[in-house]
Parts: sequence; structure tokens; C-alpha cells
Amino acid sequence: LTLIRMKKSRFTETQIVSMLREHEAGKKVADLCREHGVSQPTFYQWKAKYSGLDANHLKEFKELKTKYSRLEKMYTEAQMDRQVLKEIIEGKL
Repeated sequence: LTLIRMKKSRFTETQIVSMLREHEAGKKVADLCREHGVSQPTFYQWKAKYSGLDANHLKEFKELKTKYSRLEKMYTEAQMDRQVLKEIIEGKL
């Protein structure tokens, strides 16, 4: 089983939310993107994902992502254990 990992952003969620707040304060998207070195499509993806988040929501979001990753790993390990036990029962090992 292979897990697909997304490319790690060079920006933290806090930095992304900060850029979005600058935009909400009236700064143009083109200026923000040029200043921070990101493309406009990336900015709009971030806007779709993070708009409306404040510090508390962001912290909760990070905690949920961490819990989800841990649960996903536990599930994968359980599936591998199950497969090994199944092969033992069937006499393949």
C-alpha cells in the first residue's frame, strides 16, 4: 500500500492566512503574489481553502490534520497485520 503525499508548501498555514488578510484589507492579488513569490492560481486555491479561518480555527485544523494522519497510519498498519494473519491462517507462511 502506498500513501500519496501532497507537496509540502514553503509557506505555513499562518503565513497563508496572513496573506489572505492582507488581501481582505485591500491589497491587490497581483501585488501580494509578486511580493511573496507565489502564482495567482496558488493564491486563489489558498483563498478557497483557508478563507474565513482565524487563529483558533487554524489551530483546530492543524490538530485535526495531525489526528487524521495518525489514524490513517494506524489503519494501514492494521490492514498489513490483517493480511499477514490471513496468510498465516491460510498456511502460506
